[in-house]
Amino acid sequence: MHPVVAAFILALGAWTVQFDQNAQQFTFIHEETGVVLSGTLEFTAEGETWRVEEPRDGVMTRLVLVNKNNDAQGYLVFNTQGDRLEALAYHRTRQFYNGVLSFKGDVLFRDGAFPCRTRPQVGERVLSFTSGAADSGTFDSLFSPEDDMALRFTAANLRVRTVTDRQAERSVKNAQFSVEASGRIEEAQEAVFTVELDKGYYQKRWVPHYKPIDRARCPKAPTGWLSWNTYFDKATAEDNLAEARIGKKYLQPFGCEFWEIESWQGNSDQLPVSDFYNLNLEVNEKQFPEGMKKLADDLRALGFRPGIWTAPFGTGSREFYEAHKDWFLHDKDGAPMRTWNGKYTIDPSNDEVIAHIRHIHDVAAHEWGYEYFKIDGMSGSGAGYCAHFFERPEVRAAFKNPDVVAPFERVVRALREGIGPDRVFLACQGHFTGPEAQYADAARTGADIVHPNQPVKWSNILQQAGRTLNQIFVNNIVFYSDPDNLLVNGALTLEEARVTTTVVALPGQLTFFGDHLGELAPERMKLLQQTLPVCESRPGALYPYFQNLPVWDLKIGRAFGSWDVIALFNWEEEEKTVGFNLAEVGLDPGAYVAYEFWTNRYMGEFDGQFETAVPAHAVRLLAVHKRQSVPQFLSSDRHITQGAVDLRGAAWDAEKNALTVTLELIAENTTTARFLVPEGFALSKAAADGATVATRAEEDGKILAVELTAPKTGEYALNLTFAPTEK
Repeated sequence: MHPVVAAFILALGAWTVQFDQNAQQFTFIHEETGVVLSGTLEFTAEGETWRVEEPRDGVMTRLVLVNKNNDAQGYLVFNTQGDRLEALAYHRTRQFYNGVLSFKGDVLFRDGAFPCRTRPQVGERVLSFTSGAADSGTFDSLFSPEDDMALRFTAANLRVRTVTDRQAERSVKNAQFSVEASGRIEEAQEAVFTVELDKGYYQKRWVPHYKPIDRARCPKAPTGWLSWNTYFDKATAEDNLAEARIGKKYLQPFGCEFWEIESWQGNSDQLPVSDFYNLNLEVNEKQFPEGMKKLADDLRALGFRPGIWTAPFGTGSREFYEAHKDWFLHDKDGAPMRTWNGKYTIDPSNDEVIAHIRHIHDVAAHEWGYEYFKIDGMSGSGAGYCAHFFERPEVRAAFKNPDVVAPFERVVRALREGIGPDRVFLACQGHFTGPEAQYADAARTGADIVHPNQPVKWSNILQQAGRTLNQIFVNNIVFYSDPDNLLVNGALTLEEARVTTTVVALPGQLTFFGDHLGELAPERMKLLQQTLPVCESRPGALYPYFQNLPVWDLKIGRAFGSWDVIALFNWEEEEKTVGFNLAEVGLDPGAYVAYEFWTNRYMGEFDGQFETAVPAHAVRLLAVHKRQSVPQFLSSDRHITQGAVDLRGAAWDAEKNALTVTLELIAENTTTARFLVPEGFALSKAAADGATVATRAEEDGKILAVELTAPKTGEYALNLTFAPTEK
């Protein structure tokens, strides 16, 4: 129940409108869900704010707009259609005044909700993400992942913000968000403000099996290494362990968690996959002579969580097929049906098949000890993958039980039941349109980053970017998106390696590596380190894109400050100028400063618009901060998000002329933090208890670079004291 706060109350379907005339305050309540908007809805015309008053003429369904002469000159009407509430201001008879209807207030929504955009805009150039309590002038909605519910606003001018200080006085106790909306009323139009509660936002559009990520099982995007994209079908147990020993030294300290084994099955040392013995737990003894349990134990001893690849929708084993012939599909002539997964493809309608698939994954999880399962051959893009294959009429006609309604889901459910509720499940390929969304924690949304026995190419990176743009809107909501491995070896130029690093890591996707780690140059290994751990982020636009956008914008909100990390991509074959304006990245007008990550270059101050030359097949990655009049943090080379992962606090003490920043440092690894020092300040002291500190001036003294190295991983407070100088 909600308290009645005013004499004027309208019950309009799903919404109740309450109005307190004395305070000029409105409360809009969605009775079913308890969503509350509370604030001031006012009308301004001819330079004056007109009062909103209760009805004067007995029409109790509308309020009156009263001018400074106390004359009723217009009306305020509320209409509903389902879960949509509309506030409409219009003239009374032949009035020709111009005016603005505006709402300013608070929103009590759902814990865990975040601001976003749910309505595509014409000519969009920017792919947006958010990390923490981050806002954008382009956002028009709030979304709650737990409820799959969006609160969508419409107005000519709109700003949805996160309320980060819940102790501040607000019109709604513990308000989580605020909204400002306005629209003009003129001779030819009326002013309209709408709010709509869209229940089942994803489920009704793209994800019929919508289920939010199980964060108790998988609290963050998985990270790791796998052998396929370099070793292909030739990796041995010792190859995997040799790579893991290098990974323990160079990647594990930064947050690399899983080590996944591929191509281990009987007959798996020679492509195609359809020849592999995928269904009988037979191990390729030539490459894995001590078996899969021993390998899992060895990986765990190195500090990694062991992972394993399976492709259980078919087999290449003639012997297994002959022993279980009625488990497999046959065409009308009696020939076995073949798919990517095997010469012999399972019949998903057969209960014995379902029980067997459940069993072999239970063994791999609970007897062998694997904690991460990449399960392949699922949805793909064609009939060779079983989600598509099982839907074909001629295939369904071959089922033992042709009345099975959802054959593919039966298999996916059995996979989850087999590995258990505590193992991480990556569906490869997994589609948000299918049952994978209900059972899997992650999904391979990217295409193969290499073709078998070939090096990575620029065309693969372009495809990786395109798939990310198309499907990133479900990342960290429905499941963690896997763009396929991050490869940074010498087959790519350094600029191209930086592009794929940015594509994979900036949106906060699942991040697995696949290079020969011992062959990577130090600058290439550092690229991998700079992606770890995955920065917790969410999509800013909750819908797909179908073209490669040139600007990607990660908005970072922390209790101590906010900034943007903006990637400017050149997908073309020639150098070009790439830029953005403040409005399209949702920044307020003002002066900003930018630091470029890959080239370690201060890009200067700008307002309104920024642009720079970007080489072919390259990206420039900017940390963009609102300019301050005192020394300020700009960038850290620890992670490509330039502070989102390692910066834990920043505070300026005006009395002491001191800036204190808290950074997480990795043991025995140097982090360089950079600060903008405006005229009138000069560094007098730099110190961090427990860490060594070295400083240098860059960019003619505008930039202070501070190198920090610590013996142990942990948080360290860097204290920078400045002395005033003459400007």
